[in-house]
Amino acid sequence: MDRTHTGTRRPLPLTRTLSLMGAVLLVGSCSTTGADGSGADGSGADGRPGESAGGADLGQPEDLATDLDVPWGIDFLPDGSALVAQRDDAAVAHVTADGRVTEAGTVEGVRHGGEGGLLGLAVDPDFPEQPYVYLHHTTDTDNRVVRAEYDGGSLGEAEVILDGIPAANTHNGGRIAFGPDGHLYVATGDAQERDASQDTDSLAGKILRITTHGEPAPDNPFDNHVYSYGHRNVQGLAWDAQENLYATEFGQDTLDEVNLIEAGNNYGWPEVEGPGGGDEFTDPLVTWEPAEASPSGAAIAGDSLYVAALRGARLWEVPLNGDGTVGEPEPHFVEEFGRLRTVVTAPGGDSLWLSTSNLDTWGSPADGDDRIMTVPLE
Repeated sequence: MDRTHTGTRRPLPLTRTLSLMGAVLLVGSCSTTGADGSGADGSGADGRPGESAGGADLGQPEDLATDLDVPWGIDFLPDGSALVAQRDDAAVAHVTADGRVTEAGTVEGVRHGGEGGLLGLAVDPDFPEQPYVYLHHTTDTDNRVVRAEYDGGSLGEAEVILDGIPAANTHNGGRIAFGPDGHLYVATGDAQERDASQDTDSLAGKILRITTHGEPAPDNPFDNHVYSYGHRNVQGLAWDAQENLYATEFGQDTLDEVNLIEAGNNYGWPEVEGPGGGDEFTDPLVTWEPAEASPSGAAIAGDSLYVAALRGARLWEVPLNGDGTVGEPEPHFVEEFGRLRTVVTAPGGDSLWLSTSNLDTWGSPADGDDRIMTVPLE
């Protein structure tokens, strides 16, 4: 679930131990968590907001759009503007590169409750020739993927292309993104049905790979919608220049993860959390203690994977080595902006768009929340 962020905004402790991957780090600190993965944050750390422990800098974030309603899915149109899915009110906003915000439309049939609502959003890679916007949302009975035409600043009526994805108050996954192969990847949670993650006939606890019409993509490993399995709650998807797919995943009590996703692989949940599953399961590249992460959105810019952390209230930067391995993660903006939900790379690759999620039940909203900020890449 999206874990609790409590208390005043102050840096958290950070310690590191080597993972089983050798060069990859397990990032952790002393904290307590409950059976649902929520609990007390730690306190006390060194380092200025905006500067990583290793001294690598990002530019200081600046507000682009404010007073949004839990901005969740963000994707860009060819003109450099973006469409933004707002979780709780089911509205899609159009945000220009200079911060002008208008409403594009509202998606019918969305039910918000807990972590559910209007979640992921992806623009067709062939837009405007294929004038579709794809959305992931919760209903009274399930999670589903829909698509709607976007024309003249307005979102048309949504058409269901995939339904029957299990839903619950928590663990709905929700991120969707087009891969380099042109297919749509759909991150789902276990919807509190732990054993479903290991069932390749279930849509829960998976990364799905589908066509733009919602059919299983060709060459899927199980001849159905499933691409990978054994996931608890995936909320971030990103590809590097070598077309490696990285996914962020919420653990339960012990370890959150970044995984390198390969077709047909089993990532362990609920049999194992974090590394150590042996040959049967794929170990994560990076693990964090939940108080430091609760990772949601992911984006790649240059040679780094950026991960937006909710309970950890920071932006993680994970160096990529280009061969599916990673270097030492570094935190940015620790406790400066509260809960961070989504990060995307702006067209041109010279900045990130970063959204807060402080209107969540567990957040502490500031004036103007929730917001989208631009972060220069220097």
